[in-house]
Amino acid sequence: MSETTNSPLPVKRVNLRTPDVMAAVQAQVETHYRSEVVERVRANGGVLSVGGVTVKLAKQFGFCYGVERAIDLAYAARKVFAEKRVFILGEIIHNPEVNRQIADMGIVNIVGPDRTAHVDGLTPDDVVIVPAFGTDVGTLAKLKQCGVQIVDTTCGDVMSVWKRVKQNASEDMTSIIHGKASHEETRATASHAVLGGKGHYLIVLTLADTDFVCDYIRRGGDAARRAEFLARFEGAMSEGFDPDKHLQRVGVANQTTMMRGETEEVQRRIMAAIKDRDAGTTTNYRFFDTICGATQERQDALKDMLGEKMNLLLVVGGYNSSNTSHLAEMGEAVLPTFFIRNAGKMESRERIVHFDQHKKAEVETANWLPPAPVVVGITAGASCPNNLIEDSIVRVFELYGIDRAQVLA
Repeated sequence: MSETTNSPLPVKRVNLRTPDVMAAVQAQVETHYRSEVVERVRANGGVLSVGGVTVKLAKQFGFCYGVERAIDLAYAARKVFAEKRVFILGEIIHNPEVNRQIADMGIVNIVGPDRTAHVDGLTPDDVVIVPAFGTDVGTLAKLKQCGVQIVDTTCGDVMSVWKRVKQNASEDMTSIIHGKASHEETRATASHAVLGGKGHYLIVLTLADTDFVCDYIRRGGDAARRAEFLARFEGAMSEGFDPDKHLQRVGVANQTTMMRGETEEVQRRIMAAIKDRDAGTTTNYRFFDTICGATQERQDALKDMLGEKMNLLLVVGGYNSSNTSHLAEMGEAVLPTFFIRNAGKMESRERIVHFDQHKKAEVETANWLPPAPVVVGITAGASCPNNLIEDSIVRVFELYGIDRAQVLA
């Protein structure tokens, strides 16, 4: 009998990281994202003062290794497969300027508003890029079925989380994932938590969510309480999730870009609930430290900077960037903080347009920039390129009548 047409086609492997390709890629990436101003500020210890205006840059900011690798591979794919159709599963990273650059190179996004990858029409001659967040198991299987050339840029830290939740699944443990249920990375992680038809997952975002779960672990629930649980976590749990059954043995994982302190608190509260229920033992509990190192470095650097004298903080990056939004949260707790997508949002000294995370929308603030002498702090998440950080630094000085030439003098 002949092989069925449902069998996956063999995956072709092509080395994109040859010296000549990567040399060309680096030259192109430098052209798009390099910043002379950022290099000047770094060389000056992270501080630049001109005419009574001081800009402080966090010691760690902007692109991390995983993001740089993803962008390099996307650029390399476009060069190596110059004559082929090249597609991508959503955004390469959470930064609109970078994603626009990727689109301008002719790389087409095949994930629709429904968050589904539309693979109909793909052929073995096509190339599909998996972004830094990874993709879910089902989508990857469909791509392999099509026989396309897959360029996988998934971050190594993300894959480390997958390893942990797959281990939970193999031991029939439920993975409680601290993250955003709608985030690409968390959806991908959740798909690995039920790999092979074993295991379950539950996604918690807030400490209030965590406390609700902990209360159920400790006390269980009647029919009404169970219904409340299932309604609260609709869309954030595995199919067939039964809180009376699947909270017996749990392992805590996380979206890699969450706040370390909050993830650790989620871990602590769930462990305490398990111990209370199980007479002081933690046999039915497991956790792993899977916070991204780059995320933590940027949070630590901002924490240090927030201890210094500043009038305000600018956080630059995509509004849907999880690690960037957490930097904005940290700043808001200490001083006036403005989360901006790019320098153009600083329209004048009298008006700035910035993202309000509570309203989930852009808002305007008047008279936001104080007179000189002034100290402005700037940081950016792991998905923000240096050229956008430069634009923001230069714009701050421009608003005080200081041009770029004076900044670099």
